[in-house]
Amino acid sequence: MEPNIISIFWFYSEPILISLHQDPQISRSASLYMRFLIPGLFAFGFLHNTLRFLQAQGVVLPLVFCSVFPLTFHFGIAYFLVHWTSLGFVGAALAVSISLWVAALMVGVYVFFMKRFGHTWNGFSCEAFYYVVTNLKLALPSAAMVCLEDWAFELLVLLAGLMPNSEMTTSLIAMCVNTQSIAYMITYGLSAAASTRVSNELGAGNPGRAKHAMGVTLKLSLFLVLIVVWALSFGHNAWVGFFSDSAKVVEKFASLTPFLLVSITIDSIQGVLSGVARGCGWQHLVVYINLATFYCIGMPIAILLGFKMKLYDQGLWMGLICGLACQTGTLLLLTRCSKWTKMELSDNSNKLDKPLLV
Repeated sequence: MEPNIISIFWFYSEPILISLHQDPQISRSASLYMRFLIPGLFAFGFLHNTLRFLQAQGVVLPLVFCSVFPLTFHFGIAYFLVHWTSLGFVGAALAVSISLWVAALMVGVYVFFMKRFGHTWNGFSCEAFYYVVTNLKLALPSAAMVCLEDWAFELLVLLAGLMPNSEMTTSLIAMCVNTQSIAYMITYGLSAAASTRVSNELGAGNPGRAKHAMGVTLKLSLFLVLIVVWALSFGHNAWVGFFSDSAKVVEKFASLTPFLLVSITIDSIQGVLSGVARGCGWQHLVVYINLATFYCIGMPIAILLGFKMKLYDQGLWMGLICGLACQTGTLLLLTRCSKWTKMELSDNSNKLDKPLLV
């Protein structure tokens, strides 16, 4: 259902962006790009659920192969569609959709034909619908907590489009958002692992081991992201070259790099803590935390610094850092002060004594 709703917004994104006072030409190009991403939405929905199904059972190495091959394939097909066809930038969006479907089909075929999953999945059944209400108790808050954070980053791009030199500012903020997202993929993988491990340990009645798993994951996330931060701090000029060859863009990106390094470091901590919160079943609490820290603290500061103080792109990113810092601090307090216990979700039709992963 979620991909259907998102695809409607993406299909009609041009009038939506124009109503938000964005540049008409940029809005038209963005809408065209997003329309070719719509097929990938449905593939991502299938892929994400299958990945979590496998991760919960400790199946990791096959997922690595099912990720490396589509990634390699994506590089080739993206280059071909962008440079060797008349599609241009639209070819990049189409390549994403094709690559996501390749990954989803590979993982789906693996689950369908491997006998090792016979005890956990016997094929499609109407029995899955018996747990819809119970599942939604975690799925909706989990989706809300993730969306509220992701939308804060995207909102910066919209705000950049309202600034005087909107083309330059939008490009810089978009590059920063993409760089942050790429760096966050390391944390995201560890976050998923932490969520699964904490959920399984709490389901087995081992809160001490769940806390230990959180500590190990936090240290590993910080170590890996600091390597990324170190590489970006010395190689930011080479990195921005992948986005633009403009000397002015390279210069402006260099001025934003210190702020970007701070946000990436903070994001590496909060990403793991968010995964732990999902494993503990605290999604409903994190929704309020993200809403308060990003939209009551981070975004107002970003607007104040960016527009009123005329710091523009730097002001927007400084506001985001404030929101991230407040979110991370609050999540840290939540994990330190809350009692780690086994979740029990129940309704009139069934009772579950183990945490659900969403």
